[in-house]
Amino acid sequence: MDETVVILCGGRGTRLREETQTIPKPLVEIGGQPILWHVIRIYAEQGFSRFVLCLGHRGDLIEAFIRGNGLPGGLTIECVDTGEETPTGGRIALVRDRLEHGRFCVSYADGVADVDLAALLDFHAQHGALATMTVVRPELQFGVARLDGADLVEGFEEKPRFEGWINGGFFCFEPGVLDYLDQGSVLEREPLERLASERELRAYRHTGFWDCMDTYKDAALLNDLWAADRAPWKELHRLRRKPRS
Repeated sequence: MDETVVILCGGRGTRLREETQTIPKPLVEIGGQPILWHVIRIYAEQGFSRFVLCLGHRGDLIEAFIRGNGLPGGLTIECVDTGEETPTGGRIALVRDRLEHGRFCVSYADGVADVDLAALLDFHAQHGALATMTVVRPELQFGVARLDGADLVEGFEEKPRFEGWINGGFFCFEPGVLDYLDQGSVLEREPLERLASERELRAYRHTGFWDCMDTYKDAALLNDLWAADRAPWKELHRLRRKPRS
């Protein structure tokens, strides 16, 4: 793949306080490797080779990890300090000079999925808008009671899928999206809202596995899946796909 992948690595991970008191959130481990390792490999095993990591909190530790990373060969990974408090869109704006010449992808450093990235790019190329956001329907954390019209409990459904769609964190952008960003931009607010209002944002529906390591409970779940050899994104690590042009 020719597209550069921007990974947003600046977050503090305050809701993962047990894990992030000494390390940044992207270095919290799943199966003995930082979740950043997993995110990079999701892309690398599907043919992507150029990465820009937007660093913030404890970025020095992320740089040290990249230098001895154990990742597939042939990758170009550039670490850029984008500031301690810079918001998500601002981090992308600060690496604009690396992205102005072609389509690029953006991901967070804390979400894993068995997303088909070639299908995502094909979808993006076909609709012609500036931006594509992968959307997902996560499982709810709690069981749901089924009620009838008279408030009778008819039964329960254990952790059903959310009926709506949320941001899954795998984006594909044309360079024109950079004009919607400045150093103070929160990507998920005004830039995406403006793109949507101008009909320049499309949703790629991913119905497979997706999870975001937002809390200690999420980290434990992902570790359990990896240890049991039931992590859907693990299959991507086994495919060793050839790069696509």
